[in-house]
Parts: sequence; structure tokens; C-alpha cells
Amino acid sequence: MTMAQADEFEEHRHHLFGVAYRMLGSVSEAEDVVQDTWLRWRATSPDEVRSPRGFLTTVATRLAIDRLRSAQRRREEYVGPWLPEPLVTDDDPAATAELADSLSMAFLLVLERLNPVERAVLLLHDVFGYDYDEVADIVERTPANCRQIASRARAHLSGERPVRPRTAVEDEQRLAFAFAAAAGSGDLATLEGMLAEDVVLWSDGGAARRAARRPVVGRDRVARFIVNVAHRVPVDAAFEYVHLNGEPAVIVRNADGPYMTWSVELFDGAVRAIHAVNNPDKLRHLAAPTN
Repeated sequence: MTMAQADEFEEHRHHLFGVAYRMLGSVSEAEDVVQDTWLRWRATSPDEVRSPRGFLTTVATRLAIDRLRSAQRRREEYVGPWLPEPLVTDDDPAATAELADSLSMAFLLVLERLNPVERAVLLLHDVFGYDYDEVADIVERTPANCRQIASRARAHLSGERPVRPRTAVEDEQRLAFAFAAAAGSGDLATLEGMLAEDVVLWSDGGAARRAARRPVVGRDRVARFIVNVAHRVPVDAAFEYVHLNGEPAVIVRNADGPYMTWSVELFDGAVRAIHAVNNPDKLRHLAAPTN
């Protein structure tokens, strides 16, 4: 392994993580895929590699497909709604550019309807811009077959792919702080005033923490659920404003580390979706404050 090979890998590390995270919805598993890709890269002679980016993307995608097949079986037995591990995107330029929507919790949840190969084909072509010949080599299908897979995947997701209108950053921060303050104080009236009438809340506690076993729908029910959850937040908790998956969010921390995250999806100045994660297994990577 030469320094040039190591530098080549580092040049593509962010891209590989982006592919693996969108495939798996897990920060820890995406990091594992990147590490395993590095080991394959280190053991491969440069003479065998025509395109470093193509080689690395192929290895990472195939590893992610294998992991996703196993993960989907586990998710069928998951306690309550399954949500992706929240990803801090404040320092990620791709989260504020053309790849932002593909990081959102809503989009990653929509992708859960696809099988691993469908997910890979759709992401590689529609999100990362690989042509069908390149995608075919990566997933070991023909270009024609990949076109069919992508068409089938889009049809399967028709009408469900979320549209996220942009909100000014200062408005996002104001609303996120106001939301956290109202939740923390149990201010039911203020919360109801911030929520869209058809707001939906997903809560992921896994087997370790209490959470709603199914999505909570409607302004009144969501507001009351938030107040009930806020009563269980440790008294020493601090609120850190961040962007998670490109969306305004709050990380709730106490002396033991990250306790839960709330991310909100905004539309016309109101909160129309909330994703709350308090499964400790999904918060370990958030142990260090982001600022």
C-alpha cells in the first residue's frame, strides 16, 4: 500500500460513506462498510483497478447490499417504528446542496419499501448520477435490467417521495428552539400552535426505551404525546440545536450523554412531521457535542 493509494481512498471516503449510509440508514454500519472497503482496497493491486472511484463504489455497494439483506430481517422484528440513526449534517456541504433530500428521514423511510438491489440501483442512478452501464457493473445486472429495476422502484414509490420546501436557516433555528422550549416546559397550547393539523410523529426507542409502537397522527395527539415524553426527560438535560439529516433538530443531552433527538420537518411555517429517536444504540455516535 503506497501513500498515493491511501490518499486516493481518502479522496473517496466521504462518497463511500454517503452511499453506505443511504443504503443502510445506520451511521455505525456505514462506517463498518467504509472500513471493510478500505481493507479490500489495501489488499488489491493498483494494476487491477481501472477506475478507483468505480472500484471503491462497487465494493461498498455490494457490502451494503449484503448487510441490508440481513438488516431487513432484523427490522421485521423491531419493537415499534424503525428510524434511521440520526446523522449530523451541519458540516456536510452535500446536506445543503443537491444531495440534501436523499438524507432526510422521510426519504430514507420511503426507501425501506425497496429490496436491497432496487435501493442500490435507485440511489446510484437517481441520487449519485451513475449511468446505467456503471450501475449494471456494480450490482451485476444488465443495463436493461437496471432500467427496469429503477422504473419499478420509482413506480413503487410514486406519490410517496417527500418534497421538502426550503426554509431560511434562521427560521429553522427559531422554530426548533421554540419547539424544544414548549416541549420541555409542557406548554401544550404553544405546541399545538406550532403543529400542522395532520402532523405525524415517529418515535424510535427500540427495545431499550419507551416509545410509541406506531406513528402518532394529528395535532392534539402529537402535542399530548410530546408533553408526556418531556416529563421523562432528565432534569439536568441540555438542548443542542443541530441539523440532523438536513433537517432542523435538537439533541437532548444529560450527564450520561445523548438522551434523545428530535428532528422536525417544516411546511408553511408549521411542523408537519417529527422524528424522535431515543434508542441508545442509535445515539452512541452523538456522544461528543457538535460545537
